[in-house]
Amino acid sequence: MNVTPNEKLMANAIRALAMDAVQKANSGHPGMPMGMADVATVLFNRFMRIDPAAPKWADRDRFILSAGHGSMLIYAINHLLGYADMDMDQIRAFRQMGARTAGHPEYGHAEGIEMTTGPLGQGIATSVGFALAERLANARFGDDLVDHYTYVIAGDGCLMEGISHEAIDMAGHMKLGRLIVMWDDNKITIDGDTEVATSTDQMARFAASGWHVQACDGHDPEAIAAAIEAARQDPRPSMIACRTIIGFGAPNKQGGHDVHGAPLGAEEIAAARAFLGWTWEPFEIPAEVYEGWHAIARRGAEAHAHWQGRLAASPHRAEFEAAQDGAVPALGPAIEAYKAKLSAEAPKVATRKASQMALDVVNAAVPTSIGGSADLTGSNLTKSKGMKSVTADDFSGNYIHYGVREHGMAAAMNGIALHGGFKPYGGTFFVFSDYCRPSIRLAALMGVPAIYVMTHDSIGLGEDGPTHQPVEHLAVSRAIPNLSVIRPADAVETAEAWEMAMTSRTTPTMLVLSRQNLPTLRTAHTSENLTAKGAYLMRDPEGRQITLIATGSEVEIAMKAADMLSAEGIEAAVVSAPCFEAFAAQPEDYRAAVLGDGPRIGIEAALRMGWDAFLGREDGFIGMTGFGASAPAPALYAHFNITAEAVVAKAKAMI
Repeated sequence: MNVTPNEKLMANAIRALAMDAVQKANSGHPGMPMGMADVATVLFNRFMRIDPAAPKWADRDRFILSAGHGSMLIYAINHLLGYADMDMDQIRAFRQMGARTAGHPEYGHAEGIEMTTGPLGQGIATSVGFALAERLANARFGDDLVDHYTYVIAGDGCLMEGISHEAIDMAGHMKLGRLIVMWDDNKITIDGDTEVATSTDQMARFAASGWHVQACDGHDPEAIAAAIEAARQDPRPSMIACRTIIGFGAPNKQGGHDVHGAPLGAEEIAAARAFLGWTWEPFEIPAEVYEGWHAIARRGAEAHAHWQGRLAASPHRAEFEAAQDGAVPALGPAIEAYKAKLSAEAPKVATRKASQMALDVVNAAVPTSIGGSADLTGSNLTKSKGMKSVTADDFSGNYIHYGVREHGMAAAMNGIALHGGFKPYGGTFFVFSDYCRPSIRLAALMGVPAIYVMTHDSIGLGEDGPTHQPVEHLAVSRAIPNLSVIRPADAVETAEAWEMAMTSRTTPTMLVLSRQNLPTLRTAHTSENLTAKGAYLMRDPEGRQITLIATGSEVEIAMKAADMLSAEGIEAAVVSAPCFEAFAAQPEDYRAAVLGDGPRIGIEAALRMGWDAFLGREDGFIGMTGFGASAPAPALYAHFNITAEAVVAKAKAMI
């Protein structure tokens, strides 16, 4: 533990920068940074182990600002610590176009920001993945290489969000003792006192989930330090209720909701300077404050250097560095050989089963793969041969039982991926992607290559009925920028989809898989990953008159319809379009050659929305126009007229 005599001055520097930057921007949230400045200063000065000169050091402590609206807290800290990309010009440009200091912390915009926060609850939920990844890595490489903490500042809003319950339940169950959450217990929300909206005893809630719980005065450095030290010594995850005054230091506005999300105003800033004894001009920091913060950076650099020495001497160095790099050199040849086998054997299996078969290959070739499911392992088929469950007593496994926590699972997967060293995937039913969507959106926004295994992809799941039959979900998922949505047609496309997902570096992948059995359509082996093209000609006859475009289980219908049309003298090309996003990235001449010049019909057991890349207004579509129903899958396809006969009739009408 490191102590310096000017922690109050160091904390007041955060307050000054927060109120000055918000005032200059005429926008922002000064209340939380001013209220939590003492907690943050003690945390960084006495406990955090980071090296601003090496922001991606694998064994650094992680700091997550779950209450991301208070972004000036982390920007001020990173400036004071000396991060090279956070000079005072960035602080002055808070919330302005092109600045690294966005309104909420954005991963990738500036060093020292571990994740994008802003949507309340996402930080605390994602931190579970960070802490879990630390334990997974520690089980593989030991204390010499992996021995760090995940610290979180969360607000009342984070704890009111439903995802917080999933997160604290899972963290407590897994006994993630390296996770420490500091709750900004200021009893204020935008609408006023927290009592207008909640009466939950948060400390009791965390305790009930197996957490170590404490309370402290959030403006007493010694009390804060004692609480953090006690948390570090306890084997359970810890929550510290830091009783604070929002906007601390603004004498006329502190403690009220008006200071939460608006500039203080020139008069109140002057009063705050007098109250705090801060005599410096806006955006001016005295040398002694910089020295105090730079001392933290120097200590971190020393710790980093010692760690580098341990890494150099470690027998696990090559394996550790390969895991951090994320490359999967053995996967390509393994998938190539597996595809040849599939084309020769032509199994008729559901693509969810084809996914499990592919995972036998993928997980054997990718030792950093970490699988899981939200209590649907036997339905999602996400556990392949030889996988071992991760438990609170043994983190050496590679399969996580996320429980019925779809949202929490997706957030934790983000944390695992962001932490580094692992490639996480997790499964649920496609209809429940609704519950995951906020975390999936953040993965896409951050460029985190998490993998979502979404099974039971259409009305084809049958008797469970419309509550479980996704009809709008493909359109909604495809609408998320930087998300690859892949709906494979057979076992070969499924294997190719897994290769795409596992080799992705900056894009999350959603695999949308069938419950019902589908034939292998790619019986002639091709070395090239055709799924990676997004769409390709599966049937390319001479004299094409019409083009049938389908995805997933409906490609079989398109192929049957093409045969029926050919028997009547009408030549139809069939395009399998497993990934709209990948197709949109292809050269224009390739796309034009695949789609052809004539009329087209899209076929998908879902809504037409989102098909603009393939169909014009005059083109046809065979699919859903509303919700499904409860019945066996063949009866549903017939009832909703998603059949080869319907395709033939529409084609004839269009030619």
